[in-house]
Amino acid sequence: MKNNVAKIVLLFVGLISLAGLLWFYFPSQNKLTRITVLGDSKTKIAPDTAIVTFSVVTKNKQALVAQQENAQKSEAVKKAVENTIKDAVTEIKTSGYSLNPEENYSLKSLSKIVGYEVTNTVSISVKDLNKVGEVIDAATKAGANSVEGISFVVGETSPSQGNALSLATKQAMAKAESIAKSLNGKIVRVVETREGGTPNLGGYDEADSMYMNSNTATADRKQYNTPIQAGSLEVRSQVVLVVEIKVG
Repeated sequence: MKNNVAKIVLLFVGLISLAGLLWFYFPSQNKLTRITVLGDSKTKIAPDTAIVTFSVVTKNKQALVAQQENAQKSEAVKKAVENTIKDAVTEIKTSGYSLNPEENYSLKSLSKIVGYEVTNTVSISVKDLNKVGEVIDAATKAGANSVEGISFVVGETSPSQGNALSLATKQAMAKAESIAKSLNGKIVRVVETREGGTPNLGGYDEADSMYMNSNTATADRKQYNTPIQAGSLEVRSQVVLVVEIKVG
């Protein structure tokens, strides 16, 4: 009998202790809540990089001749561009190459291959925006006869990117503080921070390609420099904050 009483007493003491722990722990936990806020910033800045894409297009009845002519002109274009931008930070890369047959479908019989077209497309990233017009002029004079487009962008390491993110973060934090104040609480800590959107880095884009015949230039024709204006870009950044608020 005494053993049963002792067990009951111990169980009672244990329940009281457990209740005390639960009372001590859960009320403080119940006072904490998490919210997620979004900061969104937009700013206009000057671009720091221009991407020029152009092609050398050659045609001939024989595939090898078209290919060799293209290789010769492409090498000339490459050297001309390198000489123009030798003092600027740039990146030159091949973005496309194709050799396609040209067929005559007007015949009633089966189609007949009448020639071949070779296209070598190159993209150049130019950091010195004052050199963009010179690059286009040098490339076309050397043999490039198709300009696919020009894009102005902001580099990922640009300070402007950091400024846009900073503005978005401050906006998100201001929202969180307003919510906490409306709940008669305060922010305890920031649980998570992440970039919530893709910055809009696109800028001026000359989408329409310009096809030019490099053979039309003559020595006695007045030469003009290509004017290029970069303008400004709109950079958008989004930041998501998850914060913990203590209420009461």
